[in-house]
Amino acid sequence: MDRAPFHAGEVAVQSRLGVAQRMDEIGRRVVRDHLPEQHRRFYEQLPFMLAGSVDPAGRPWATLLVGPPGFVQAPDPGHLTFATAPIPGDPAAAGFRVGAPLGLLGIELHTRRRNRVNGRLLAAGPVGLRLQVDQTVGNCPQYIQGREVEWVRDAADTRPRAVAHLHELDGDAMALVDRADTLFVATHAGSAGADVSHRGGPAGFVRRHGGGELLVPDYSGNRMFMTLGNLQLDGRAGLLFIDFERGDLLTLTGRAEIVWDGPEVQALAGAERAWRFHLDEGWWLRDSLPLRWRWRDWAPQNVRPDAVD
Repeated sequence: MDRAPFHAGEVAVQSRLGVAQRMDEIGRRVVRDHLPEQHRRFYEQLPFMLAGSVDPAGRPWATLLVGPPGFVQAPDPGHLTFATAPIPGDPAAAGFRVGAPLGLLGIELHTRRRNRVNGRLLAAGPVGLRLQVDQTVGNCPQYIQGREVEWVRDAADTRPRAVAHLHELDGDAMALVDRADTLFVATHAGSAGADVSHRGGPAGFVRRHGGGELLVPDYSGNRMFMTLGNLQLDGRAGLLFIDFERGDLLTLTGRAEIVWDGPEVQALAGAERAWRFHLDEGWWLRDSLPLRWRWRDWAPQNVRPDAVD
């Protein structure tokens, strides 16, 4: 990229941790303002992509866009199109507006491959989306649990079988969070755009305090600090927990703050820091996904002595 690859929030975090100069050098090589050919082909063969949108009140939400392979197309290095619409009843849909920022993550759980792209919507309607690409970057395979995906019904059938509005986690939501080994987080930073990112760890890696507060460990990664950098500028986040066996989505939005050190971080095995999430609002979207995932194996970084592949 000709311009600086990281915004002020990302640079602030990198500077605090002593890696800003090195990451500027790396970022200018790996952060792009267009889609490389291999990313274009990768996105076009996916059955789903994660998305991070921002609603009119400025709240981030994380969600899935689903369709048969080929529903995503990259007609040129500067654009992505999607022959799909948001899940009915999904609060993230309020952020799918022309001119709005959108963060996207293409991820294959069975190959542990993932790439990110951020941009702005040029078109958004019931039959599809069109994105102007602003920034793209490849991500490493760390912390991604191996899962095989399969269809259980028509790809267009994303209507939730039940919807529930939450202001604190109910019993089912607590149980899902307590056993989760994967979550997705959406953040944004004003004019710098929106982002959605993967987080993984051993089952139960997210610590829950009651029905409205979560502590998420931050493990060693690529040092770009895109999520933490966004939180430096706008302390709001959207979390998505997927019930991979039932096709349920638990989507949450709230406030987040970085916990740099101290006893809370020390109690999280392997964490370098953490961030605390305070729930404002959430939704259950039951059996909304026409996909299911079958467990295969732990990410090497998350293998425990008692883990069985």
